[in-house]
Amino acid sequence: MSRIGKLPVSIPAGVQVKMDKNTVTVKGKLGEITQKLDSSISVEVKDNEVILGRPTDQKRHKSLHGLSRALINNMVIGVSTGFTAKLEFVGVGYKVTSTGQLLDMHLGFSHNILMEIPAEVKISADTQKRANPILTLTSVDKQLLGHVIAKIRSFRKPEPYKGKGIKFVGEELRRKQGKMAAAK
Repeated sequence: MSRIGKLPVSIPAGVQVKMDKNTVTVKGKLGEITQKLDSSISVEVKDNEVILGRPTDQKRHKSLHGLSRALINNMVIGVSTGFTAKLEFVGVGYKVTSTGQLLDMHLGFSHNILMEIPAEVKISADTQKRANPILTLTSVDKQLLGHVIAKIRSFRKPEPYKGKGIKFVGEELRRKQGKMAAAK
């Protein structure tokens, strides 16, 4: 058995899981998420638990077994508590503002970067004096949240010499020393 796939997913109070052919729908207090799974993976809901099974021990079925269980678990966590990520903009003159679902970023280029954020992701920008701007992203869909974060970070990846760029709050960057004068 797959180590992850064989674990049952516990369903907290207030969350409903419905299975229709190979589509799983999870509904909770924060929203509703639908995910299509592979038809070879069997999903069964009983006693406030979701139990997944696979037909054979082929490598493909083993990997789909663990993947499907992880997707359903993330859906259950998302609709019950949600996912939050905080990004810090480190650099002189780096700014971020949000108006509705439009993100306006000043990242040291000759122009601003405007990005439309999907409606499922809630954003808020916090700018204080003498502190780096912090962008908070919240969503019930972990996949979508990760995709949006990756896109935002791709505009200015954290660089190893001065530590400038867009990084997670509390992320430790591996720093390099840089140039040294020739010792004679």
